[in-house]
Amino acid sequence: MSVADRPKVFKNDGKQRSGRGFSRKELQQAGSNPKEVLRLHIPLDLKRRTIHEENVETLKKLLETKKAALKPKKKPKS
Repeated sequence: MSVADRPKVFKNDGKQRSGRGFSRKELQQAGSNPKEVLRLHIPLDLKRRTIHEENVETLKKLLETKKAALKPKKKPKS
């Protein structure tokens, strides 16, 4: 996972940095659960409790791309 895919964390001085992972509540809003996210190798930060809409949107897009990559391609029968 690239640093760009990680959620943004706001510091006290207003600057942003990349976070350690998505919060549980962000997972719930994106329609996922912790087991599925860990299986897809998406970082999860169990200490975070905040919800940022930007992170939810990023997580939804990330879940779609990761799930599409895992689906097996059906081969036509010869």
